[in-house]
Amino acid sequence: MADDLRPRRFAVLVDADNTSPRIAGGLFEEIAKFGEASVRRIYGDFSSPRMKSWADILQRYAIDPYQQFAYTTGKNASDIALVIDAMDLLHSRRFDGFCLVSSDSDFTRLASRLREEGADVYGFGTQKTPESFRQACRRFIYTENLLPEVIPATPEEGGSVRARQPVSAAIPLLTKAIAEMDAEDGWVGLGVVGQRLSNIASDFDPRTYGFRKLSDLVRKTGAFEIDQPKDRAMRIRVKPVAASRTRPIPRRPSPP
Repeated sequence: MADDLRPRRFAVLVDADNTSPRIAGGLFEEIAKFGEASVRRIYGDFSSPRMKSWADILQRYAIDPYQQFAYTTGKNASDIALVIDAMDLLHSRRFDGFCLVSSDSDFTRLASRLREEGADVYGFGTQKTPESFRQACRRFIYTENLLPEVIPATPEEGGSVRARQPVSAAIPLLTKAIAEMDAEDGWVGLGVVGQRLSNIASDFDPRTYGFRKLSDLVRKTGAFEIDQPKDRAMRIRVKPVAASRTRPIPRRPSPP
């Protein structure tokens, strides 16, 4: 019973060479939504001046640094150390999943291997992260959405955030999710749509389009009908396409 109540345990492994320290606060707030960051490790050459920003905040977020000296240019010892530790932690069977924080496609195979063993993998990286790594994760969160400046100083009620893609770009994904559920009358629960979206696109996130909530994004698109009876969950369906009206061809006046 106690095991059912405990939060899911995650090992958080950060590639310092490919991650900005500005996301640290948002990163652990995001992880707290689905589990506990039981292990927090970061890999890099902290003797380098460019790593000072990371070194300054490690204690604040209880992140354990794993020093990897850059003895040879072009050889990334940090990546190798991260992969070795990930496999050791996997075989300890103490964790429910992994959070791989990097924008490097070199971790694609690691993510796939961890998932083959039944572990959940959440990826965190920039929007420039190659698709191969994004799709290898169960879910991929863009680190741009975790930056403090994404949240306006005086957000309106409902809390919009800074958009990084136009709202129109979300419509095809939402439409595809609804179509795959093949509801008889077209109506589907918004919660189910959200779950299906994570299967279709591991990197789908309402914040990318400027909204904290999926419901606010759906309303803004204007492409879906919404049904939300009192005290019941929201349902949506694609708006029917209005039939185009053909204009009658005007008759030419008959010659006198």
